[in-house]
Amino acid sequence: MLRMLGKMKKSFGWILLIFGLLFLQAVCDLSLPEYTSKIVDTGIQQKGVEDAVPSKMRAATYDTLMTLISKSDQKTVSDSYKKANDKTYGEIYKLKSGVKGDQRDELNDILSQAEMLTLLAQKQNIDLTTLPEQAIAKLKEQMRSKLKEYPDSIVTQAAVTFVQSEYKALGVDLDKMQTNYLWGAAWQMIARALLSMVCSIFVVFLSSRVAASLGRDLRGEVYGKVLTFSSREMNQFSTASLITRSTNDIQQVQLVMSLMFRIVLYAPFLAVGGIMKVMKTSSYLSWIIVLGTAIVAAVIVVLFAFVMPKFKVLQKKIDRLNLISREILTGIPVIRAFSTEKHEEERFDDANKDLTKTNLFVNRAMAFMMPAMTLIMNGISVLIIYSGARGVDGGKIQVGDMMAFLQYAIQIIMSFLMLSMIAVFIPRASVSAKRIFEVLDTEPSIESPKEPLAPLPQMKGELAFDHVSFSYPGAEEPVLKDISFTAKKGETVAFIGSTGSGKSTLVNLIPRFFDATEGSVKVDGVDVRKMDIHELRDKIGFVPQKSVLFSGTIASNLRFGRSDATDEEVRKAIAIAQASDFVDARPEGIDAHIAQGGSNVSGGQKQRLAIARAVAKQPEFYVFDDSFSALDFKTDEGAEGADGRRDDADCRAAREHDPAGGPDYRPR
Repeated sequence: MLRMLGKMKKSFGWILLIFGLLFLQAVCDLSLPEYTSKIVDTGIQQKGVEDAVPSKMRAATYDTLMTLISKSDQKTVSDSYKKANDKTYGEIYKLKSGVKGDQRDELNDILSQAEMLTLLAQKQNIDLTTLPEQAIAKLKEQMRSKLKEYPDSIVTQAAVTFVQSEYKALGVDLDKMQTNYLWGAAWQMIARALLSMVCSIFVVFLSSRVAASLGRDLRGEVYGKVLTFSSREMNQFSTASLITRSTNDIQQVQLVMSLMFRIVLYAPFLAVGGIMKVMKTSSYLSWIIVLGTAIVAAVIVVLFAFVMPKFKVLQKKIDRLNLISREILTGIPVIRAFSTEKHEEERFDDANKDLTKTNLFVNRAMAFMMPAMTLIMNGISVLIIYSGARGVDGGKIQVGDMMAFLQYAIQIIMSFLMLSMIAVFIPRASVSAKRIFEVLDTEPSIESPKEPLAPLPQMKGELAFDHVSFSYPGAEEPVLKDISFTAKKGETVAFIGSTGSGKSTLVNLIPRFFDATEGSVKVDGVDVRKMDIHELRDKIGFVPQKSVLFSGTIASNLRFGRSDATDEEVRKAIAIAQASDFVDARPEGIDAHIAQGGSNVSGGQKQRLAIARAVAKQPEFYVFDDSFSALDFKTDEGAEGADGRRDDADCRAAREHDPAGGPDYRPR
């Protein structure tokens, strides 16, 4: 799958944008539990007072706190407050506007201990201003040792009580402060949730766009590569397998790439960010996250150990099903003629059941993942609530922090859950990607030379076989051995031989469907292996043994070799191929529709149109590979090519050309 990322260089800018949007979405999502904690702890329990740093306090309170603070910390406090006058309360101290961030946190730590000490003294009716320094130092030491048992949030929450009492003494409306704080936190939560939603929508849109572009490019590359394959490579990959690789396999990769940007990249942001937030929120419950993560990882590893090998088998069985389906659909007339419908149904049913069995195993195994993850997530939630409740009761954690911790834990487990969901598709997509690259990495055995030779003008229209031998890959004996002949311009040459004697193989060497294993085939005086392959094939009008027509019209099929052929040239080619009768009989004429594979014309009509297609190309050479088998004698004789398989006495002229049947070659 990593190689697939290299195919996405064109979309690099969009991928960076997706990455940025996912990061922003994760930041927004991870901030929501923090706001929940603030609403519960600060907004509800602390009435909108955020920490132990009062925004203003009376001069007497300021002097009392300063007596309880060390000399090194007194400067920090004095630098953070400025003296002011109030009409009602006289001299007060106000917090400077620039005290934020780390400076405020430091100030909070200093004041919280002094404020708690003051509260403790008030409960015991002790006047701290009358106590000697040694007594105050002893109280402070006792307070510090006791505070070490509690987290900072608990200490701050206790100190907030002192700040609230100070605000009451100054006439501050605590109810209004609480309402304003709750509305402010709520609007910030809504804004971040909306921003997260917008990011998510754009990520889905851009991910789909990038994945669709990848699928388009892969289909184009695979299609272009297959067009360069010779018969050797086409035999290596079956047609059914190439169809599966071009459709199903690419679709699997496209789906996973789309999900990868939306889930695989987002889940690590959520998991890592959630763990960092959890550690910051409370270390008291962190062990639960470690336990849950370990259990989730174990489930995924065990499950994949069983399922991964089945994905490769699955794709091969899809190939097998496609192969059988294609054979049955193309061979329906033969199946009906031999009444073997039942046998073919059973053959298809066996392949279908085999694929279904493998699919069921994979889906059942993966179906186990979702309930397992849900059980783990619910179990962790119960464990957090149970342990958190005990922590709240023991003063080790606040209610809001516990709620935030629960939400962070769910986000972390959800990130693993999302990864496990995408993991259902990744193994199969990895197999599909490997199969796609098998096609793309296969180098065609027949290619144009880097420095092709130009045909010799003085030898135009001449074909020569010079001691040619040919063996199919892996064959024990050659099909052709030491073949030599020369056909000059204007000559007609026919090859006679029994079935399987190599007639089709011989003519396939001319357009380089195969290359001779020994000797050389020369066209226009140049070895075909040293000519540009497109230039070579442009010189040849080839009519294959099996006539192939494409969906479209008669005219589009005849212009297949020469797109600029005029209507007059097309009709002339039709006349030469003795196809005028049935073409003119159609109301649309040369614009008559041809179905896929030429299924709406007869075998003889198909062969005549195939011959007309070669004629319309106006090539230097005509090569007919047993292409008159479905023609009547009149057409056979008019086309000057015969296969001589008929016993009619009127076929004497045809037998003179090819008494045994087979392909013939005609240079112009």
